[in-house]
Amino acid sequence: QVQLVESGGGLVQAGESLRLSCVASGIDFSNSAMGWYRQAPGKQRDSVAAITPTSRGTYYADSVRDRFIISRDNAKNTMYLQMNSLKPADTGVYFCAAARPNRVTMQPSDYWGQGTQVTVSS
Repeated sequence: QVQLVESGGGLVQAGESLRLSCVASGIDFSNSAMGWYRQAPGKQRDSVAAITPTSRGTYYADSVRDRFIISRDNAKNTMYLQMNSLKPADTGVYFCAAARPNRVTMQPSDYWGQGTQVTVSS
C-alpha cells in the first residue's frame, strides 16, 4: 500500500520560509516522478512543482518560480519543498503526489498524501 505523508506546514508571516517534507512508503520511490500541489480555499488543486526520479528535471508554476525549490533524497524516500519569501497568496493545503514507477510525467497524480496546511499572514 502506497503511503505519502507530508509534514512541515504551519503559520508564518509574509517573507518567511518553510520547508515541507513528504515521506513515501510502499512505492518504488527512486523510479517515481513526484510533485507538490496546492489547494487554496475555494479553489481547485494546482500543480506547484514537480521533479523527475533522478532529479535531472524540475517544473515550477510561474507563481513560485525563483522562490520555491523542489528536491528529493531517494535514499530516504523523501521529497522536499523549500518555500522562501512566502506570500499570503501561497496559503493553502499542500499535497504530495507520486506517479506510478517509470511513468514519464511532470504532473504526477497516481498517489496522494493527506496534505499539510500552510498559512501565510500579511
